[in-house]
Amino acid sequence: MSSGPRAKPLYDRRQVGWLSLAQLITWGSVFYTFALLLEPVERELGLTRAQSSLAFSLALLAEGLLAYPIGRWIDQGHERAVMTCGSLLAAACLAWHSTIHSVAGFYLVWTGLGVALAATLYNPVFAVVTRRYPLDFRRAIITLTFLGGLASTVFIPLSAWLIQSLGWRHALWVLAGLHLAVCVPIHAVQLRGAPPAAAAVRGVERASTSIYLRSAPFLLIGVFVVGMMGVTAALPPHMISLLRGNGLAEAWVIAIPASIGAIQVLGRRLLFFFEHHFDLHLANRLIPVLIPLGLAALLAGAGHPWAALLFVLLYGLGNGMLTIVKGTAIAQYVNREHVASLNGALGVPTAVARALSPVLLGLLWSPEAGYTWGLWLLLVMSVVAALALLLAQRKALAVA
Repeated sequence: MSSGPRAKPLYDRRQVGWLSLAQLITWGSVFYTFALLLEPVERELGLTRAQSSLAFSLALLAEGLLAYPIGRWIDQGHERAVMTCGSLLAAACLAWHSTIHSVAGFYLVWTGLGVALAATLYNPVFAVVTRRYPLDFRRAIITLTFLGGLASTVFIPLSAWLIQSLGWRHALWVLAGLHLAVCVPIHAVQLRGAPPAAAAVRGVERASTSIYLRSAPFLLIGVFVVGMMGVTAALPPHMISLLRGNGLAEAWVIAIPASIGAIQVLGRRLLFFFEHHFDLHLANRLIPVLIPLGLAALLAGAGHPWAALLFVLLYGLGNGMLTIVKGTAIAQYVNREHVASLNGALGVPTAVARALSPVLLGLLWSPEAGYTWGLWLLLVMSVVAALALLLAQRKALAVA
């Protein structure tokens, strides 16, 4: 890789900036706010931790099951309709959430939110910028995640304040309003003029995609993505309770998960400025290792603030940069032309891993051991995933 000065970006910074703002709101108001809704909803509906975690798992399952068809629609040039309708659905479901009084309603609304997330989070927007900026998609993705990475930093304290001030039902009205006022117009305006679908005979296109689906690099990247997505999906809904269970003061309980977002952005900023001074493939090998190191630190120093801080540093940096690695691995090591469809093909296994991991972490929790056994499971999963990416990279580069 060249270490010389970088040429002028080949992507529209204004457009990517607006799309980043929509990511900030969507991640923060839905994905990260669930952890703050967990305990008040449990108290009001009389749920156990495993039962309440199931709602988040249903959202992740719905998101994953729709990943492939949504990827196909984006590859066919329908990105504006997909992401605009996704934001409308998110607003409607958050407003609906404020009215629920039953377990069935709780599960249904989070299933609907999962559908909305499938159309609005990183997978679709990464496919959008990869299609629009094929010569500089990695830099566009890094830029896109700067604001998205601040979602927990902004929305954990914001949503906590809204819930405390207004109650959780009225807080959801405010979050729904943000989607209507900001995210819907962004997607409707900024995604006009989508690139047309690649000119290919449908049967030939499907055959070409199927060849990549059977390749060793794709299958190994699948293990990597599924494993890491399982780990990173398991922690957010339990983060507040996990830190409280470690005996940390309430100020630390709010500050630590909120700071993860800022550290994620720091990691992406470092990657943005320094990735071209180092071997890109070496960076892709080293970044995933930060996740198991963070989990190991949390296990080694359970109950101590220093361990939680070290976990935040390692996990935050790793998760921030891991988003870039996951978002570009298929394009770098498998195929760029069918990136949305290929990423979408991982939707079902990813959905299963993401859906099961929060519930499994809840089931492995006990009053005596807390989250210890669950954290050990996540540690093993993250190690296996990091090794799978290493093997995929070696096979792809050996063929190239």
